[in-house]
Amino acid sequence: MNIFKISSQNLYRNKLTTLLNIILVAFGVGILTILFLAANQIGNKLEKNAKDIDLVVGAKGSPLQLIMSSIYHIDFPTGNIPAADAYRLMKNPMVKRAVPLALGDNYNGYRIVGTDTTFNGLYGLSVQKGSFWKKDLEVTIGSTVALASKLRIGDTFFGAHGLTGSSDIHKQHAYVVKGILKPQGNITDNLILTNIGSVYKMHEAPVEKHEHHLAGENKEINDKQITAILIQYRSPMSVIVFPRMVNQSTNMQAASPAMESARLFSLIGVGVDTLKWFAVLIMGIAALSIFISLYNAMKERKYDLAVMRCLGASKFRLFLLVLLDGMLVTGIGTCFGLLIGHAALELIGAYQESSQARLSGMVIVPQEMYLIVTGFFTGALASVIPALQIYKVDIAETLTKAH
Repeated sequence: MNIFKISSQNLYRNKLTTLLNIILVAFGVGILTILFLAANQIGNKLEKNAKDIDLVVGAKGSPLQLIMSSIYHIDFPTGNIPAADAYRLMKNPMVKRAVPLALGDNYNGYRIVGTDTTFNGLYGLSVQKGSFWKKDLEVTIGSTVALASKLRIGDTFFGAHGLTGSSDIHKQHAYVVKGILKPQGNITDNLILTNIGSVYKMHEAPVEKHEHHLAGENKEINDKQITAILIQYRSPMSVIVFPRMVNQSTNMQAASPAMESARLFSLIGVGVDTLKWFAVLIMGIAALSIFISLYNAMKERKYDLAVMRCLGASKFRLFLLVLLDGMLVTGIGTCFGLLIGHAALELIGAYQESSQARLSGMVIVPQEMYLIVTGFFTGALASVIPALQIYKVDIAETLTKAH
């Protein structure tokens, strides 16, 4: 007796109920899949991009905004800081490594970052083709930038003012591509790197062309400002002393990536937990629906089960048959749910404005294995009580009543 074939036929006989149960399971698993994939990718991105950065110093404002703009290149900067003050701070004995950043322009949505060679050491960068920038207006681009913008060694392009959009293009100077970075798997894949002098030169616009930006930009050039500093401490003691010193004795602010990332996750976590409980509730409703449908089906199938017993099927074999009914429904639903979750996240990622924070459905995370196991366990749990009814079937009485 092929119990798999019989179980499939039983489910097909009640196809409407079966379909409803599969949809419920798929919906619950799909939501959980999206949450697990998104949380895993966001966590990895946060960890990869900030793992060697102890502190970010920038203009006063929101610490989280400072972190998001300077490390993850998602938000807008809190403002600029005087370069003289910044470089003085970078020479502090408590600082092991300090990386200056000058932001303000983009090319096709990819940020142009003015910095120095310490940036390469901080992220462990190496070039795939060409070389690192050396002079003003030379750039080294990330692998994603090269792929998306179809830029090659020797190509030139014009940057646009602002961190997004291309309405105000700096046509007075063109950048030249000197190198393409090896794929790093972090934010640098999406950046265009140059020296800080290039950023200053780019904003030395003639009066007649940029009157509406003249006042702000001339101030930026004359005062020699930068956007932020990425800092590594020399010793663990600096964690306590250095941020307090920056916040209290300068007109700059210090923000800890670890602290702000934890705060961000705690804010996101409330919504994520709510959605997780919603998905668990749907899975619970699916389990209840499977239980009710199998329990009711047992009344109709008593005669069939009695006949099978007469043909030599053991009670345990029939118990497994009913158990298999529930597990097949949740198994199919779980598979569909995983597919739906991956497809939905890939679709969400395709419409995300920020390439730096883009999510992908083309990855697999360990939690998915738990979802598969949970799916089958839910089916088995929902089927246990109906399956136990097998042991209460009186063969003689059932066959007599049927005749």
